[in-house]
Amino acid sequence: MGFGIIIMGLLIGFLVGLTGVGGAALLTPILILLGISPSIAVGTDLIYNSVTKFFGSIQHWRQRSINLQLVKYLAIGSIPSAILAVVLLRVFDSFFQNQEQIIEIALGYTLILVAIATLVKTFMKEKYDSNRFQLKPLEEKRKMTICIGAVLGFMVGLTSIGSGSLFALAMLFLYKLRATELVGTDIAHAFLLVSAAGFMHAGIGNVDYLLALNLLVGSIPGVIIGSTISSKVPAKPLRAIVALIILVSGFQLI
Repeated sequence: MGFGIIIMGLLIGFLVGLTGVGGAALLTPILILLGISPSIAVGTDLIYNSVTKFFGSIQHWRQRSINLQLVKYLAIGSIPSAILAVVLLRVFDSFFQNQEQIIEIALGYTLILVAIATLVKTFMKEKYDSNRFQLKPLEEKRKMTICIGAVLGFMVGLTSIGSGSLFALAMLFLYKLRATELVGTDIAHAFLLVSAAGFMHAGIGNVDYLLALNLLVGSIPGVIIGSTISSKVPAKPLRAIVALIILVSGFQLI
């Protein structure tokens, strides 16, 4: 089982490096299909993502490609909201014992949103590269930014999915950021968000640490290999295929 998980991590890491599509949207439904309970799949994925985002954040910090003000406003909304999502899961499980069903249904709908977001970002990015709303100062969009963080953060706390893809789409459309700054800001905020949500899930026993370790052992070289050859393969068709796989996974979980 351990070797199989390492190989799965390698393949998912390879796809993430090759296409840029979020690993959580690929990993979590696969873990559930392999028979791992939704709560353990979500909690383990959050911890796994926390480690990977940590190293990405360090790299972007060195490159000074993080908009710290935007990270702060998003985190003000997202972190409390993600924590609330985990607390509510615990409360529902205590009274109704249907935590797994809630997570699975929420995962399905979130995967569908992520697939749509990926397709929009892949094929319609140029259309939204510049608009009037992006030109407004961040301070004027502070309340809206916090609200976006709160809504999407709740989804991440519940499902582990969207910390990259959904937030990246919001940043792409609503804020004027350089390409490297968008990626760096997205990764830095995702690190804070998935770490907070992951620690909450760990606190209620929803993390399989050996599973997370095996995934990391496979995915780190996979990401490096995928990133290395990504410039040599057409990105758009591959992203579209991955998005369609995520879409099908979402419908299967509903």
